[in-house]
Amino acid sequence: MSHESESGLAFRDEPVEMPEWTGDLETDVINAIRTVFDPEITVNVYDLGLIYRVDIANPALIDIDMTLTAPGCPVAGEMLRRVEKAVVLAPGATGAKVHLVFDPPWDPNKMSDEAKLELGML
Repeated sequence: MSHESESGLAFRDEPVEMPEWTGDLETDVINAIRTVFDPEITVNVYDLGLIYRVDIANPALIDIDMTLTAPGCPVAGEMLRRVEKAVVLAPGATGAKVHLVFDPPWDPNKMSDEAKLELGML
């Protein structure tokens, strides 16, 4: 489980078992992000192409830039919190901060082939 500090950062309270831990922090952070799904589209936010940057230079604070499919998304704040909470579950990660960005704007070309296939776009 994780909790949110007064600064808005998510931090791990205790380890929670998740599938596909590899021991490689970058891979594990991406696998953790892939557990977060857009509530309106049945594809995870990583394969949707909503994650623009993952900086793991400091495992105490994994820094992420994320966008949304539309700027007026009604669950924007919740999506960012879900990604933060998922990332801190990765072994070796102790904190996460997700920044909402809209430059460049998201478009369907940013999706992985797997996401396009799942949504019937391939």
